Amino acid sequence: MKWQGRRGSRNIEDRRRRPSKRAASGGRIGGLGLIVVLVAGYFLGIDVSPLLNGAQGGGITTTSQSAEITPADERAAQFVSVTLADTEEVWADIFNRQVGTPYSPPTLVLFKGATQSACGGASAATGPFYCPPERKAFLDTDFFVTMERQLGAGGDFAAAYVVAHEIAHHVQNELDILPQVNRMRQQADEATSNALSVRVELQADCFSGIWARLAQERFGSLERGDIQEAMNAARQIGDDTLARNAGRAVRPHTFTHGTSEQRQRWFLRGYESGDLTMCDTFSAPQL
Repeated sequence: MKWQGRRGSRNIEDRRRRPSKRAASGGRIGGLGLIVVLVAGYFLGIDVSPLLNGAQGGGITTTSQSAEITPADERAAQFVSVTLADTEEVWADIFNRQVGTPYSPPTLVLFKGATQSACGGASAATGPFYCPPERKAFLDTDFFVTMERQLGAGGDFAAAYVVAHEIAHHVQNELDILPQVNRMRQQADEATSNALSVRVELQADCFSGIWARLAQERFGSLERGDIQEAMNAARQIGDDTLARNAGRAVRPHTFTHGTSEQRQRWFLRGYESGDLTMCDTFSAPQL
């Protein structure tokens, strides 16, 4: 992905040099269990505790030391800033042409270790997420390392997909999709709530595909293999793949994000069409 030398976004709130915070926990999650928790938090794109599952997050304990910012952290922050700026231009254009209303971009909060949001604690256990009440996305850039080393989903465009997916949830919020779905989920049984979550996530994947297409048209930013990186990331975090990798039975009624095949297919649908109406997962008879 070509991103060096382009402008960064002003809508970045950098909390990485604040006193570090750690989420209080009653037990340690290690190995694949931790990976599954990380991926669930990220690819849901919304803090799963208060907005989707109704659970309460752990407490946050403030420590006296600040997180160390490495050169890799700084490079990742610059990458995120440029990618966010790209989403701002692309979605402003899409809203102008396809929606007919102005696009109001979100703020992206960079943190390292842990921080707090109106949706609950943000930490390595939640992964990146979007908080609708604050209109902010939260991202610990260390998650890019987790994607590459533990999930087998490396590459700069896979990382851009992380950012684009979170911003896609903001687009859903701007279009009043998230508020409506969250109200429906609060009144639904577990199976119906899970099914609605899948449609939210697949639509965000589709919106991410639209962004990828328009970013290429506008900036010429894609390089050979970039789309394959995004497709690989989508494959690695499908509900069915996560279940198999965890040694668990594949139970579709428990899915909240979609299968690997579904996530890849909806990303490509957005990428190939560039059309918001083609991402209507809620009217699709078959996902």
